[in-house]
Amino acid sequence: MAAGESNLLLPLTKDMPNCLLQIGDRTLLSRELENLRACGIYDIVVVRGYQGDKIRYPEVRYYENRDYHSTGILSSLFHAEDEMEGEFIFCYSDILYAKQVLELLLGDQSDISLVVDTNWEQHYYQRHQHPVSQAELVRAEGNRITQIGRNIIPATEAYGEFIGLAKFKKDGAGALKRIHEWSIQSYSDRAFHSSPSVDKAYFTDLIQELIDQGYPVCHIDIQGGWAEIDTVEDFDRVSRHLQSILKID
Repeated sequence: MAAGESNLLLPLTKDMPNCLLQIGDRTLLSRELENLRACGIYDIVVVRGYQGDKIRYPEVRYYENRDYHSTGILSSLFHAEDEMEGEFIFCYSDILYAKQVLELLLGDQSDISLVVDTNWEQHYYQRHQHPVSQAELVRAEGNRITQIGRNIIPATEAYGEFIGLAKFKKDGAGALKRIHEWSIQSYSDRAFHSSPSVDKAYFTDLIQELIDQGYPVCHIDIQGGWAEIDTVEDFDRVSRHLQSILKID
């Protein structure tokens, strides 16, 4: 998902999309593509939006969200709905993660699996531009997520933070599409979980709807091994400490 625009990354992203920020010797998206291919995933789709014409990688297929400025990440995802016929990996484009994180996710056999950092609070130590209220926190019982979203779970009650990496097997992908279509009809004139509408919704809003309707959503736990680049402060910190940040405890 590479459609969004973040004002918190200006002026770094004045002339480029977030995913083309360079960390070390490679861009965020380059690092993600390398991880996917190293794990045997070559059929890769990117949803573009903000300055999308600058995202040009060979052997990648593209979809365009031309309404990126007025819609949310869920809308961007469903621009690529035709690609959801079978198993697929969903990933934010503004994160870095160690290859081992993806390997853990691929090894899970649940219909819907989300990667969750249970040591998430360390990411907010001296992180001033991205408050904890913006974290996509989760509650869990056993191996299932029971609640997920931004600014709805007190930090003291959170099991962990969703990092922006998920896997859907064929049945899970089918459920995702069905509940999305149902949500468009059922929430046409009202807020959709933490968002004002389905069009402006987060990915996690639809995950919460799946949970509420009884679909099992499982968590794959990690402790570190990833980073989010959402602000200039994040960019500076990750650029300085890349190797230690990607180390899994």
